[in-house]
Amino acid sequence: MAQETSAKSPLQSGRGTTTIADTVVQKVAGIAAHEVPGVHSLGGSASRAFGAVTQRVGFGDERSQGVSVEVGEREAAVDVTLVIEYGESIPQVCDRVRDNIVKRIEGIVGLTVTEVNLTVNDLYFPGDETPPEPQRVS
Repeated sequence: MAQETSAKSPLQSGRGTTTIADTVVQKVAGIAAHEVPGVHSLGGSASRAFGAVTQRVGFGDERSQGVSVEVGEREAAVDVTLVIEYGESIPQVCDRVRDNIVKRIEGIVGLTVTEVNLTVNDLYFPGDETPPEPQRVS
């Protein structure tokens, strides 16, 4: 008995095919990462700075900043850059982020997640975004 090679996915039916744009998967992954306690933000310092500028002029979207995806017909691979809050266990936060991204993409989008690669490129310390006090000139 030959094995069927064209198994249907939730995105294919007898009535047609649903195609999911990469940006949709990026947003779902970004929101899923933000939902995890211990994640301060996504993206590297340069992409966060660029993202802040583009958001002010209405072009950026914080939900997909620091997230890149490769999307196929049935599968997706995700890369995310994280900033973790100081004092959190980086391995535990990363495990929770990975699990939540897989759960959200598979549940919301219907794609199988083949891998979630995480890069932790910074730690957030409380008060990091507070601007320094201006110096008085005497």
